[in-house]
Amino acid sequence: MADKSNQNCGRNENVCIDVDRVLDSCLDKECLTDVRVYVSEAEQQILNNAKSVRPINAELIWTYIDVEALPFNKGFYTVDIRYYFKCYFDAFAGVMHPTRICGLAAYDKRVILYGSEGGANIYSSLFVPGENDIELMMKSNLPKATVEVVPPILLAGKLVDSKNNCGCCNIDLCCVPQAVCCCFEKPLYDCGDGDKRLYATLGLFSIIRLLRNVQIVVPSYDFCIPDKQCCSPGEDDPCCLFNKMEFPYNDFFPPVNPSENNINNCCCGENRSNCNNC
Repeated sequence: MADKSNQNCGRNENVCIDVDRVLDSCLDKECLTDVRVYVSEAEQQILNNAKSVRPINAELIWTYIDVEALPFNKGFYTVDIRYYFKCYFDAFAGVMHPTRICGLAAYDKRVILYGSEGGANIYSSLFVPGENDIELMMKSNLPKATVEVVPPILLAGKLVDSKNNCGCCNIDLCCVPQAVCCCFEKPLYDCGDGDKRLYATLGLFSIIRLLRNVQIVVPSYDFCIPDKQCCSPGEDDPCCLFNKMEFPYNDFFPPVNPSENNINNCCCGENRSNCNNC
């Protein structure tokens, strides 16, 4: 731990720094129901023969974000977001063992946030090793949007006949980014007239922010100089590193729920000896 008294002995001055300031933000707890899931052609044949599916898990593989100024309301912007999910299911056909499949799901969202105004055009330079410095293209002074998402929760899945198109979020597979398609071993397939369709229900927690680049003045006391030297484990003595590891007690003895422990010791049933300690 660095000595804080030494930090105050350094320079004490006001400095100008370039940072991203959060102008507006919102949080969401959403339940996305009946989101269409696209699978490969081979996995589509498995779904056609399946009686039911069981949800396993889902992961967010990419997010597309677009910011546009809101007409007739200066300072406010629309943030359009498209989430791409990779969903895993077990498909059951009769009494046979389930078959693991995975598919792509997408969900579109729009929010309106305050991002202030700015009329200046922004230029910047970029260093490329081995080449001359190049100047980046001019960009408009729009605020920057960030989306923070925790891993989604795959809540449910269901199979529906193609004639009962009750879901949402149908996408054009030709417009799916290549980076998203590369997350799947086989090309995705759009259902035919007689194919069953797979739908998912997902739980999603997210925080959306609008930021704008600003220059602010802050007090500066000193530079952040590390007070700890870098060290690496000894390659010649692996037991030295092992001896520093703590014993994994929780792996052998699962921890007790603290709330249950307090209930058992506090005036429950006939155990009233610890009532004064609660």
